[in-house]
Amino acid sequence: QVQLVESGGGLVQAGGSLRLSCAASGRTFSNYDMGWFRQAPGKERSLVTYISASGGVTYYADSVKGRFTISRDNAKNTVYLQMNSLKSEDTAVYYCAAKRLGYDSYPGQYDYWGQGTRVTVSS
Repeated sequence: QVQLVESGGGLVQAGGSLRLSCAASGRTFSNYDMGWFRQAPGKERSLVTYISASGGVTYYADSVKGRFTISRDNAKNTVYLQMNSLKSEDTAVYYCAAKRLGYDSYPGQYDYWGQGTRVTVSS
């Protein structure tokens, strides 16, 4: 089992920044690929960004490229999502998730999920 706890969400004005954190406990964090997903009201959960277990491979959705940065600190069992130049369309609940064996954008392929943290961007 891997337990994931997100933090760092909140209310921010458009153009502002937030940094989300996802702290992991349980099994060896460094063995797991990590993803940040988001889900807005009435929409499906979708992958925002992904980072491989070693941190050497990342993926970003087109909508966040150049604005969001994913990183991880395996010594601290934590993955981060730095969000800059936030837009109203970034408003959603953000979830971190863990999986093994490489990149996937499908939520069903992720084995462990956090409870989510809400991000609201006011325009």
